[in-house]
Amino acid sequence: MAEKQRILIVDDDSNIAELISLYLLKECYETEIVGDGEEAIRVFPEFKPNLVLLDLMLPGMDGYQVCRELRTGSQVPIIMLSAKGEVFDKVLGLELGADDYMIKPFDSKELVARVKAVLRRYQSGPAPAASHTDQQGDYVEYPDLIVNLTNYSVIYMGHSIEMPPKELELLYFLASSPNQVFTREQLLDHIWGYEYIGDTRTVDVHIKRLREKIKDHSGWALSTVWGIGYKFEVKR
Repeated sequence: MAEKQRILIVDDDSNIAELISLYLLKECYETEIVGDGEEAIRVFPEFKPNLVLLDLMLPGMDGYQVCRELRTGSQVPIIMLSAKGEVFDKVLGLELGADDYMIKPFDSKELVARVKAVLRRYQSGPAPAASHTDQQGDYVEYPDLIVNLTNYSVIYMGHSIEMPPKELELLYFLASSPNQVFTREQLLDHIWGYEYIGDTRTVDVHIKRLREKIKDHSGWALSTVWGIGYKFEVKR
Protein backbone atom coordinates (compact mmCIF):
# COMPACT_ATOMS: atom_id res chain seq x y z
CA MET A 1 0.00 0.00 0.00
CA ALA A 2 1.30 3.44 -0.93
CA GLU A 3 2.32 5.66 1.95
CA LYS A 4 -0.14 8.42 2.76
CA GLN A 5 0.91 11.92 1.82
CA ARG A 6 1.39 14.17 4.83
CA ILE A 7 0.02 17.70 5.15
CA LEU A 8 1.10 20.15 7.83
CA ILE A 9 -1.69 22.59 8.77
CA VAL A 10 -0.43 25.79 10.39
CA ASP A 11 -3.32 27.88 11.76
CA ASP A 12 -3.99 29.41 15.18
CA ASP A 13 -7.76 29.05 14.71
CA SER A 14 -8.31 25.52 15.98
CA ASN A 15 -11.84 25.32 14.53
CA ILE A 16 -10.65 26.12 11.01
CA ALA A 17 -7.64 23.83 11.35
CA GLU A 18 -9.76 20.91 12.55
CA LEU A 19 -12.24 21.43 9.72
CA ILE A 20 -9.46 21.47 7.13
CA SER A 21 -7.97 18.35 8.68
CA LEU A 22 -11.33 16.57 8.58
CA TYR A 23 -11.73 17.17 4.84
CA LEU A 24 -8.17 16.07 4.12
CA LEU A 25 -8.50 12.94 6.25
CA LYS A 26 -11.55 12.00 4.19
CA GLU A 27 -9.29 12.20 1.13
CA CYS A 28 -6.85 9.80 2.82
CA TYR A 29 -4.15 12.34 3.66
CA GLU A 30 -2.28 12.27 6.95
CA THR A 31 -2.42 15.60 8.77
CA GLU A 32 -0.66 17.42 11.59
CA ILE A 33 -1.99 20.65 13.13
CA VAL A 34 0.18 23.32 14.76
CA GLY A 35 -0.97 26.69 16.08
CA ASP A 36 2.01 29.02 15.65
CA GLY A 37 5.03 29.68 13.49
CA GLU A 38 7.71 28.56 15.92
CA GLU A 39 6.01 25.20 16.39
CA ALA A 40 5.67 24.82 12.62
CA ILE A 41 9.43 25.27 12.17
CA ARG A 42 10.08 22.74 14.95
CA VAL A 43 7.61 20.12 13.72
CA PHE A 44 8.47 20.42 10.01
CA PRO A 45 11.64 18.25 9.97
CA GLU A 46 10.03 15.64 12.23
CA PHE A 47 6.72 15.33 10.36
CA LYS A 48 8.34 15.64 6.90
CA PRO A 49 5.18 16.93 5.18
CA ASN A 50 4.54 16.65 1.46
CA LEU A 51 2.70 20.00 1.58
CA VAL A 52 2.18 22.87 4.04
CA LEU A 53 -1.08 24.81 4.46
CA LEU A 54 0.13 28.03 6.04
CA ASP A 55 -2.05 30.74 7.60
CA LEU A 56 -0.50 34.20 7.43
CA MET A 57 -1.89 35.73 10.63
CA LEU A 58 -0.07 33.71 13.27
CA PRO A 59 0.99 34.75 16.78
CA GLY A 60 4.69 35.53 17.09
CA MET A 61 6.33 34.44 13.84
CA ASP A 62 3.84 35.18 11.06
CA GLY A 63 3.23 33.11 7.93
CA TYR A 64 5.57 35.20 5.78
CA GLN A 65 8.44 34.56 8.19
CA VAL A 66 7.61 30.85 8.35
CA CYS A 67 7.58 30.62 4.55
CA ARG A 68 10.92 32.42 4.31
CA GLU A 69 12.44 30.11 6.92
CA LEU A 70 11.16 26.92 5.27
CA ARG A 71 12.40 28.03 1.86
CA THR A 72 15.97 28.32 3.13
CA GLY A 73 16.21 24.54 3.15
CA SER A 74 13.17 23.02 1.45
CA GLN A 75 11.15 23.19 -1.76
CA VAL A 76 8.11 21.46 -0.21
CA PRO A 77 4.99 23.11 -1.69
CA ILE A 78 3.28 25.77 0.41
CA ILE A 79 -0.28 27.03 0.04
CA MET A 80 -0.88 30.25 1.96
CA LEU A 81 -4.24 30.86 3.61
CA SER A 82 -5.27 34.39 4.49
CA ALA A 83 -8.18 36.77 4.99
CA LYS A 84 -6.01 39.36 3.22
CA GLY A 85 -7.07 39.58 -0.41
CA GLU A 86 -5.00 42.54 -1.57
CA VAL A 87 -2.71 42.02 -4.56
CA PHE A 88 0.31 43.16 -2.50
CA ASP A 89 -0.20 40.32 0.00
CA LYS A 90 -0.54 37.71 -2.74
CA VAL A 91 2.53 38.93 -4.60
CA LEU A 92 4.61 39.05 -1.41
CA GLY A 93 3.62 35.49 -0.57
CA LEU A 94 4.57 34.27 -4.05
CA GLU A 95 7.85 36.18 -3.97
CA LEU A 96 8.75 34.43 -0.73
CA GLY A 97 8.22 31.06 -2.40
CA ALA A 98 4.57 30.09 -1.85
CA ASP A 99 3.05 27.96 -4.60
CA ASP A 100 -0.54 29.14 -4.20
CA TYR A 101 -2.61 31.61 -2.18
CA MET A 102 -6.19 31.12 -0.98
CA ILE A 103 -8.39 33.79 0.55
CA LYS A 104 -10.53 33.02 3.60
CA PRO A 105 -13.31 32.06 3.74
CA PHE A 106 -12.80 29.41 1.09
CA ASP A 107 -14.77 26.44 -0.15
CA SER A 108 -13.50 23.16 1.28
CA LYS A 109 -13.82 21.39 -2.08
CA GLU A 110 -11.71 24.06 -3.75
CA LEU A 111 -9.04 23.72 -1.04
CA VAL A 112 -8.88 19.95 -1.53
CA ALA A 113 -8.71 20.44 -5.32
CA ARG A 114 -5.80 22.86 -5.00
CA VAL A 115 -3.99 20.56 -2.60
CA LYS A 116 -4.32 17.70 -5.09
CA ALA A 117 -3.24 19.90 -8.00
CA VAL A 118 -0.11 21.17 -6.23
CA LEU A 119 0.86 17.70 -5.01
CA ARG A 120 0.32 16.28 -8.48
CA ARG A 121 2.82 18.76 -9.89
CA TYR A 122 5.38 17.81 -7.26
CA GLN A 123 5.06 14.03 -7.53
CA SER A 124 7.87 13.58 -10.03
CA GLY A 125 10.20 15.89 -8.14
CA PRO A 126 13.41 17.36 -9.53
CA ALA A 127 15.55 14.92 -11.48
CA PRO A 128 19.35 14.67 -11.32
CA ALA A 129 21.44 16.30 -13.98
CA ALA A 130 21.48 14.44 -17.28
CA SER A 131 22.93 14.89 -20.72
CA HIS A 132 20.77 15.50 -23.75
CA THR A 133 21.11 11.82 -24.70
CA ASP A 134 19.41 10.83 -21.41
CA GLN A 135 16.35 13.01 -21.95
CA GLN A 136 13.00 11.34 -22.52
CA GLY A 137 9.42 12.53 -22.78
CA ASP A 138 8.45 16.17 -23.34
CA TYR A 139 11.45 18.47 -23.28
CA VAL A 140 12.95 21.46 -25.04
CA GLU A 141 16.66 21.94 -25.51
CA TYR A 142 18.75 25.02 -26.24
CA PRO A 143 22.46 25.71 -25.78
CA ASP A 144 23.20 25.21 -22.05
CA LEU A 145 19.51 24.70 -21.22
CA ILE A 146 17.25 21.64 -21.10
CA VAL A 147 13.73 21.88 -19.68
CA ASN A 148 12.02 18.51 -19.24
CA LEU A 149 8.32 18.61 -18.45
CA THR A 150 8.00 14.83 -18.08
CA ASN A 151 10.32 14.49 -15.10
CA TYR A 152 10.19 18.18 -14.04
CA SER A 153 13.89 18.83 -14.40
CA VAL A 154 15.90 21.81 -15.57
CA ILE A 155 19.54 21.48 -16.61
CA TYR A 156 21.27 24.86 -16.90
CA MET A 157 24.96 25.22 -17.72
CA GLY A 158 25.38 21.51 -17.01
CA HIS A 159 23.84 21.68 -13.53
CA SER A 160 20.43 20.61 -12.23
CA ILE A 161 18.40 23.63 -11.07
CA GLU A 162 15.76 23.21 -8.35
CA MET A 163 12.59 24.89 -9.51
CA PRO A 164 8.97 24.83 -8.26
CA PRO A 165 6.53 23.29 -10.77
CA LYS A 166 4.84 26.53 -11.82
CA GLU A 167 8.17 28.18 -12.64
CA LEU A 168 9.24 25.14 -14.66
CA GLU A 169 5.89 24.94 -16.48
CA LEU A 170 6.08 28.63 -17.34
CA LEU A 171 9.65 28.29 -18.64
CA TYR A 172 8.74 25.19 -20.66
CA PHE A 173 5.67 26.84 -22.16
CA LEU A 174 7.60 29.91 -23.29
CA ALA A 175 10.59 27.90 -24.55
CA SER A 176 8.27 25.59 -26.50
CA SER A 177 7.19 28.57 -28.65
CA PRO A 178 10.42 30.52 -29.29
CA ASN A 179 10.01 34.19 -30.22
CA GLN A 180 6.24 34.06 -29.75
CA VAL A 181 4.87 36.82 -27.54
CA PHE A 182 2.33 35.90 -24.85
CA THR A 183 0.31 38.36 -22.79
CA ARG A 184 0.20 37.97 -19.02
CA GLU A 185 -3.45 36.93 -19.30
CA GLN A 186 -2.58 34.16 -21.78
CA LEU A 187 0.21 32.86 -19.54
CA LEU A 188 -2.02 32.95 -16.48
CA ASP A 189 -4.68 30.99 -18.34
CA HIS A 190 -2.28 28.42 -19.84
CA ILE A 191 -0.21 27.77 -16.72
CA TRP A 192 -2.63 28.30 -13.83
CA GLY A 193 -5.92 27.70 -15.64
CA TYR A 194 -9.14 27.14 -13.74
CA GLU A 195 -7.27 26.02 -10.62
CA TYR A 196 -6.05 29.53 -9.88
CA ILE A 197 -7.82 32.87 -10.00
CA GLY A 198 -5.08 35.41 -9.56
CA ASP A 199 -3.78 38.80 -10.58
CA THR A 200 -1.58 39.00 -13.66
CA ARG A 201 1.27 40.21 -11.45
CA THR A 202 1.57 36.56 -10.45
CA VAL A 203 3.19 36.04 -13.84
CA ASP A 204 5.63 38.90 -13.22
CA VAL A 205 6.67 37.34 -9.90
CA HIS A 206 7.39 33.97 -11.51
CA ILE A 207 9.33 35.56 -14.39
CA LYS A 208 11.42 37.46 -11.83
CA ARG A 209 12.18 34.23 -9.97
CA LEU A 210 13.11 32.47 -13.23
CA ARG A 211 15.52 35.26 -14.16
CA GLU A 212 17.24 34.91 -10.80
CA LYS A 213 17.99 31.25 -11.61
CA ILE A 214 18.34 31.30 -15.41
CA LYS A 215 20.48 34.14 -16.70
CA ASP A 216 20.22 35.41 -20.28
CA HIS A 217 22.34 33.42 -22.72
CA SER A 218 24.15 34.59 -25.82
CA GLY A 219 21.74 32.48 -27.86
CA TRP A 220 18.46 32.99 -25.98
CA ALA A 221 16.78 35.08 -23.29
CA LEU A 222 13.58 35.53 -21.30
CA SER A 223 12.51 38.85 -22.78
CA THR A 224 9.92 41.42 -21.74
CA VAL A 225 7.77 42.86 -24.50
CA TRP A 226 6.79 46.16 -22.96
CA GLY A 227 3.07 46.77 -22.76
CA ILE A 228 2.27 43.22 -23.87
CA GLY A 229 3.95 40.40 -21.98
CA TYR A 230 6.88 37.99 -22.38
CA LYS A 231 8.62 35.74 -24.86
CA PHE A 232 11.46 33.24 -24.97
CA GLU A 233 13.69 35.03 -27.45
CA VAL A 234 16.02 32.95 -29.58
CA LYS A 235 18.77 35.09 -31.04
CA ARG A 236 19.68 34.36 -34.62
